Amino acid sequence: MVFLFRDKSIVNIVFLVLLGLLVHLHGFTVPITLVANNQDGWFAYLLNQYIKGAIESAGFFLYLVVILLQAIRLNFLLAEQKMFPNTGYTVAMTYMLLTGLLPQWAAISPALMANFLLIWIYIKLTRLYNHPAPKTLLFNIGLLVSITILCYHPTAILIVVVLFALGIMRSFKLQEWFTLLMGIALPFYFLASWLYLNDDLASISQFLPKIVLELPVQKLGNLEMAGLSAIVLVLLAGFFSWQQFNSRLVIQMRKNWSALLVMSFILTAAPFVFAHAGLNAAILCLVPFTAFVSASFSYPKRLLFPNFLFFVLIGVIMYNNWYLVKF
Repeated sequence: MVFLFRDKSIVNIVFLVLLGLLVHLHGFTVPITLVANNQDGWFAYLLNQYIKGAIESAGFFLYLVVILLQAIRLNFLLAEQKMFPNTGYTVAMTYMLLTGLLPQWAAISPALMANFLLIWIYIKLTRLYNHPAPKTLLFNIGLLVSITILCYHPTAILIVVVLFALGIMRSFKLQEWFTLLMGIALPFYFLASWLYLNDDLASISQFLPKIVLELPVQKLGNLEMAGLSAIVLVLLAGFFSWQQFNSRLVIQMRKNWSALLVMSFILTAAPFVFAHAGLNAAILCLVPFTAFVSASFSYPKRLLFPNFLFFVLIGVIMYNNWYLVKF
């Protein structure tokens, strides 16, 4: 089945839609829900205020459109950077498959919407290497990170991501680091000023992330165990395939992969360090995870092992669908 997505053809978009319908087959019987706490940021407020009614009537199709757009955008981004030997739709295929591994990800949430901004941030990070005007780009990255945090508070961990990425992409220059930090701080400065002028500075805590060390779930169920096991399996396979080919890449591509690797490890901590984030916040990991898992589908010339991984994921997804539909 993997060969269907290794070609670069418009027909693959149709295959992606069909794959999305298969992965989230339960959406025809179990409504796609909205999971949004207004204390998590502006995305939650906007979803509850303006999108909630549409989700109740057309949530399944809205969810499919969102993940399809994210999958295709990420696919085009990695293809443009020549991160894989062949240009196809295996990245988009992987993203669609991974969204079906945990029941918490089969919902419209601020974390899901934040993936649009996360992909945008990664695009800008990849442009840092040998950029002619790095200060402007760094300031814009800082602004985008800050806006993302205001939209969804658990993305505050992106501050650590961009600092590590800057260290990977460019040699140390104090002015560049200061420019990045200024970009991150500026929106919060304007927010604090506006609240101060309105004599409401005490409410600024509503716009800041709440750091609380806790487990995403108190007890893992069968669905979570199956999904997390599948994620670990395909990630290990992806890391193995990536390591085999990483040394053959030019230095810029290796730096891009290194930024993704840092993003993978740091974003994994988000569900553990932010209050009430839960496994819903773990969907932020899909952006870097997809790149590495795609390596196991794109790099091998023989399709035996990629097809094996594909059907393992499909098996876990079908078990999830059967469980959700039955219970």
